Amino acid sequence: MSTKVAIVTGSNKGIGLAIVRALCKEFRGDVYLTARDIGRGQEAVTSLASDGLTAMFHQLDINDINSIIAAAAYFKDKYGGVDVLVNNAGIAFKEGDPTPFAVQAEVTLKTNFFATMDMLTHFMPLIKAGGRVVNVSSFVSSLTLNKCSATLQQRFRSEDITEEELVGLMQQFVDLAKKGELQKGGWPDTAYGTSKTGLTTLSMILARRLSKERPNDGILLNACCPGWVRTDMAGDKAPKSPEEAAITPVYLALLPPGATDPHGKFVSDKEVQPW
Repeated sequence: MSTKVAIVTGSNKGIGLAIVRALCKEFRGDVYLTARDIGRGQEAVTSLASDGLTAMFHQLDINDINSIIAAAAYFKDKYGGVDVLVNNAGIAFKEGDPTPFAVQAEVTLKTNFFATMDMLTHFMPLIKAGGRVVNVSSFVSSLTLNKCSATLQQRFRSEDITEEELVGLMQQFVDLAKKGELQKGGWPDTAYGTSKTGLTTLSMILARRLSKERPNDGILLNACCPGWVRTDMAGDKAPKSPEEAAITPVYLALLPPGATDPHGKFVSDKEVQPW
């Protein structure tokens, strides 16, 4: 039997590190903590080791396509593919950040949507039969969806939206943000929310594609909301600890063999949410 492998992106701190910690305890196989910064990543691995938990490290910057390609080649070569992929890496500007909104829009969507999509483009072909893919989205994605124009809502919810159409919509948001014309285009003025609406919708598109192209492989792909969590990103007033936030992503990553659902859903507190 080849060794199973689980990968968590952006996992040197916060929710990502908590997911790695839980997988080290519950997943039978190698667990990879990944981070842009090698020093910070290895520090996190050392901190887990001091708690008696063994994680491996691989450098991975999802904003660097060459880093994604190198990581994909490594996992294909060493493990023949990937059993669990948790796309956790993401960014958010703080409330009151002076960075111009046009820049916030471009930078936020670049990481949370476009770079995560690049990860999925290169890693989906590596997902083994029975594999699990978890995209860490946010409850803000459904709040944002409901603030979009009726036309946009219809597209984001439709069963026939394609990856190409979705990419066009995400690019449209960035372009209109630069022109200061979001309202005219039917968009709310939240870059983080829009990036996560895109990610949840992308998850649904890719799940439908899996069901069509690999119907017998039993792969389950979902988006989830970890909740409002005390992290560097969300601040210290949030109600949930990173460990509590990891519960739903880990539940989806470890759905038992033979399970058929949830798949292509938006899940929060282990429950499928309306979209």
